[in-house]
Amino acid sequence: MGGLSAPSLLVDISAHGYGHVSQTAPVVNALARRVPGLRITVRSAAPEAMLRRRIACNFRLVPVALDFGMKMASAVEVEVEKSAQAYLAYHTGWEERVRRAAVEMRELRPDLVLANVPYLSLAAAHAAGVRAVGMCSLNWADIYRHYCAAEPHADDIHGQMLAAYNSAEMFLRVEPAMPMPGVRNARSIGPVAQLGRNRRGELDARLGADEKRVLVAMGGIAYRLPVEGWPRVPGVRWLIPASWNVIREDMTPLETLALPFGDVLASSDAVLTKPGYGTFAEAASGGVPVLYVSRGDWPEEPCLVRWLQSHARCREVSPAQLQAGDLLGVLEVLWAEAPPRLPMADGAEEAAARLATLLAD
Repeated sequence: MGGLSAPSLLVDISAHGYGHVSQTAPVVNALARRVPGLRITVRSAAPEAMLRRRIACNFRLVPVALDFGMKMASAVEVEVEKSAQAYLAYHTGWEERVRRAAVEMRELRPDLVLANVPYLSLAAAHAAGVRAVGMCSLNWADIYRHYCAAEPHADDIHGQMLAAYNSAEMFLRVEPAMPMPGVRNARSIGPVAQLGRNRRGELDARLGADEKRVLVAMGGIAYRLPVEGWPRVPGVRWLIPASWNVIREDMTPLETLALPFGDVLASSDAVLTKPGYGTFAEAASGGVPVLYVSRGDWPEEPCLVRWLQSHARCREVSPAQLQAGDLLGVLEVLWAEAPPRLPMADGAEEAAARLATLLAD
């Protein structure tokens, strides 16, 4: 469809947290290396600065949201009723929504669509006659059904969502992933992780070498911790978001380090986070110990935690421990453990090889 010698890729990325970007960027980077001159358009409501930090090649950005995932009260709390109402509104007049999205897609003239993981994008690609691939460790059909199965229109909405995912040429199921029994075109690929560079020497020079550094990274959905009330732990420095506006000698705003997030993670002695694909995969692949607080009944969590327990030093902490900053004991347990063998994060190259084949056809 592109009409030019260089193929065109449209990449649609959910902005529900940062995990979708962290999964997609390494694949796009690997594909751009395989396909010289590839013309890339990214559609996402994720922060442009983050997209350009993660995606190393040139791309045109269309800042729109094609999905909303679930409505969240915080990074670990789903607003189920609001989510159900939002999906009912989104699927009212679904066929017309797909038709309009197909018109917009034809105007972009892609040769291939990669969606992580907006199902409207895949439905529109099918309607527009554009080849398309889904990719993610989850899909919104299964997430929706987990929380909203009792809603009056749940079966119809879930059916439309699944039909969209199944309309793609394939769905690259990024390990560790949810089971996805209804996605008939699923093809499993290895973990995807964009590894940072260990720059511990630079941080030692700036912050002091005689300390452990713990990165506090709760993901792309707001989750403010009361760190100003945490006890001071000699020999431990916390790397926290600057937006929390905390001034303490043992706490350093992450942004003042002027280093990529991945490099800070790779240079840390531990990371405190919630179960999420990007931080889990990157920490485990880089050998960084993980403390995490549960997201409750988020259905992706069990498969992420099982994988992490097999590939990293990790421990769950309770919300009470998190609120009180009662973390030293569990950190000392992690630091005393022998590190496991690092996992092979080869999923990006697997995905890029499949996409390159489709573009060459």
